[in-house]
Amino acid sequence: MWLDVPCSMHNQLESLLMKYLLVFSLMVSASGRCSLAADSQPVSADARLKFEGKVAFVEGPSWHPTGNVYFSDIPNERIMRRDRNGEIHVFRTSSGFTNGTCFDLQGRMICCEGGGAPSKRRVTRLELDGTITVLADSFEGKKINSPNDCTVDAKGRVYFTDPRYRSRVGLEQVDAAGREVEGVYRIDEAGKVSRILSHEVQRPNGIAISPDQKFLYVADNRNDKPTDNRKLWRFNLKTDGTVDAISQKLLFDWGSDRGPDGMAVDSKGRLYVTAGFNNPEPPAQTANKFKAGVYVITFKGTLVQFIPVPTDMITNCAFGDDDLKTLYITAGHKLWSIRTGTAGHVEWLKK
Repeated sequence: MWLDVPCSMHNQLESLLMKYLLVFSLMVSASGRCSLAADSQPVSADARLKFEGKVAFVEGPSWHPTGNVYFSDIPNERIMRRDRNGEIHVFRTSSGFTNGTCFDLQGRMICCEGGGAPSKRRVTRLELDGTITVLADSFEGKKINSPNDCTVDAKGRVYFTDPRYRSRVGLEQVDAAGREVEGVYRIDEAGKVSRILSHEVQRPNGIAISPDQKFLYVADNRNDKPTDNRKLWRFNLKTDGTVDAISQKLLFDWGSDRGPDGMAVDSKGRLYVTAGFNNPEPPAQTANKFKAGVYVITFKGTLVQFIPVPTDMITNCAFGDDDLKTLYITAGHKLWSIRTGTAGHVEWLKK
């Protein structure tokens, strides 16, 4: 439900909520329940969230050294651009309901076009001349589900998650036993598409690779019922781009609360995972312990900091700005930012 309230009142409500969330964050830190390590918190206690812009529903942020922050406006089938002056522009229309975005090693935008008609369920690359190349729209002759998020490794290979939220109508990805497959895929530079995970996770969402290329991280966020997975997994990533399924390690579990969505990685290998709810969505998703925000987690699974965000449906985050020390956060219909003390890791900017 939407409430049409004056902007001033809206800002006051968010200010009060932010104060509550800050108290919650301090309480969690003091209790030790989440193993917060004060000496390794990347965001200063003085840092404050900055409101950057508003659209219908925001997802998939990525940053370009031109100073532009790109993000998806899914319901309006647009990709938006926030320029260096903080102004918001329409970058691409008819985006195929793009969700996650990232850039490859040549600075070309990769888009997870996840919604609408079957023809729009695909992973595409926006070429530097403005044309669009389809990288993946099927696997083994069957249409992929609904590409959600993506990342790129040091060799230029693209990895993407392929869950299916809501309707199961038209889902073609099933295994030999007839079980639905919501998998993780790799696209090699030559264009070959390979499935690297199938039933190891229930519903893959966010995806990231460690700076040393040794680990693949997958957010497992199925929200049909309270007992579904809301977990963060780590897999050993081999040099050939395959994963060792036996190496699967649980890093963090959000229980019955809203689970992990998108994530980013900093230069020290810490994960910035968007998750949690300020208000529950019963019965499937509670808000008992984990409020909406960014959970900073080490590669071993230790929670070192919680960054509260007042807007529910926090979806993703990405590092940006010239020093890569601004974390851009998408939540609900708003784009936020906050300064960090550690630079983010963005693979293609190393080239």
